[in-house]
Amino acid sequence: MGIFKWIGGILGFMVAPPLGAFAGYFIGSIIDSLSEGDSSTDGYGGNYGGSYGNSYESRAQGQRNSFLFSLLVLASYIIKSDGRVMHSEMEYVRAFLRNNFGESAVEQGNDIMLRLFEEQNRMNAGNPYAYRNRIRQVCIQIASNMSYSERLQLLAFLVELAKSDGSVPQAELNALYEVAQYLGMKATDVDSMLHLQSGSSSSGSLEDAYKVLGVSPDASDEEVKKAYRKLALDHHPDRVSALGDDVRKAAEKKFQEINAAKEKIYKARGL
Repeated sequence: MGIFKWIGGILGFMVAPPLGAFAGYFIGSIIDSLSEGDSSTDGYGGNYGGSYGNSYESRAQGQRNSFLFSLLVLASYIIKSDGRVMHSEMEYVRAFLRNNFGESAVEQGNDIMLRLFEEQNRMNAGNPYAYRNRIRQVCIQIASNMSYSERLQLLAFLVELAKSDGSVPQAELNALYEVAQYLGMKATDVDSMLHLQSGSSSSGSLEDAYKVLGVSPDASDEEVKKAYRKLALDHHPDRVSALGDDVRKAAEKKFQEINAAKEKIYKARGL
């Protein structure tokens, strides 16, 4: 199976630069994958090109494909932000692909990541900020084409990726804040996700729960309720349903953790 067989079809807004430039880096492999079978179709039975169709399913698939490729591009930046490619972080990406797309997608996604690392090295050889600038441009494109809730799901994956080796080095933390800013999001979005697991668990601290909601322990009851309502609205699973069942399930888990953090705070305040 070719490298992009599992993505297939029109890649939504990815046809435009700068994401299109990254996709173009793999275009030979895309053509190879299509030539293995009927050259007129991709793995989803649609054409790679302008004739893919305008059905809801086609548009949804393009949206999902763009989300997944954006995820890999941004992951390549987070992983190498501290100058190292950790096995645990690569395994986190592989596990994500395995759980959602099957074993064949693991090798293909791994190949994409390795090529992105090579491209990062090539670009930075002449200018150490070249890849960072490209990531900024990519994030601006993503922000123009994805809803805030969809961007939250991207950020949630990147935060969990950074945490996968047991700690988040300062370089990776800085990269997460950078990406959040480029995506038109807030630093508190990163902070909330960093504390999500501990803030929602029964053994976690109340302080972590407040960080999940993005408010100070000194906030009024009304401020806490307002922060929760906004967080629950932004993270509601229905808002990312077009990205596929696996993304929606991840959103549901995060939504439950937000509610658990809220309940911990409400109980402490007697609400």
